[in-house]
Amino acid sequence: MISIGESELEIMKVLWNAKEPITSVDIGKAVAEHGWKKTTIATFLTRLTEKGAISAQKRGKLYYYTPMISAKEYKKSQTKNLIGSLFDGSVKDFAVSLFEYAGLTENDIEELKAKFETKGE
Repeated sequence: MISIGESELEIMKVLWNAKEPITSVDIGKAVAEHGWKKTTIATFLTRLTEKGAISAQKRGKLYYYTPMISAKEYKKSQTKNLIGSLFDGSVKDFAVSLFEYAGLTENDIEELKAKFETKGE
């Protein structure tokens, strides 16, 4: 799977939420709280394009960017990597860790139980 850095992930989140191709200007507005310069955003977009995470299509004078991987695919890949590297591939140990350290509420636990119960259907 594609390796995406923390700052690049911020760009990806904007693209995932956009639901349609958007320009670097739109992306810049969405990540304004980071205080990144246009050149910094352009660097992130170039890297993400080279990695195959996004596509760039020129329309007139502007490039429009579209994610090539979904948020769901990326999360699944990152979860698999996390389980593989920190829990030696044990999903059970990962789940136990969530229960012990994640501060799950009773409601969270009930939702998880329901997911486990319907998994076999």
